[in-house]
Amino acid sequence: QVQLVESGGGLVQAGESLRLSCAASGSIFDINTMAWFRQSPGKQRELVATITNFGATNYGDSVKGRFTISRDNAKNTVYLQMNNLKPEDTAVYYCNADKSGWGVYGYGGQGTQVTVSS
Repeated sequence: QVQLVESGGGLVQAGESLRLSCAASGSIFDINTMAWFRQSPGKQRELVATITNFGATNYGDSVKGRFTISRDNAKNTVYLQMNNLKPEDTAVYYCNADKSGWGVYGYGGQGTQVTVSS
């Protein structure tokens, strides 16, 4: 089993920054890819960013150039640095883990709320 705990959400104004953290524990040795998703009321879940165990990253179009995903393997933690936040970034952000290598994220955290006011 894998346990994922997100933190770092909060209320900020447009243009400000936040850094989310996702601490992983348990059977994490075979995780292939870590990802951040987000979901807001009435909208579909959206892929924000991914990072593989080799450090390759990928971003959703709406956050490219503003968000950066990174990982600290020594701390078993993945981060999402969010800059120049916009009201449309308001959502619950979830950390997920993929062991399959096929984009099947079988493990997820409880989420952390990010609210951006205009």
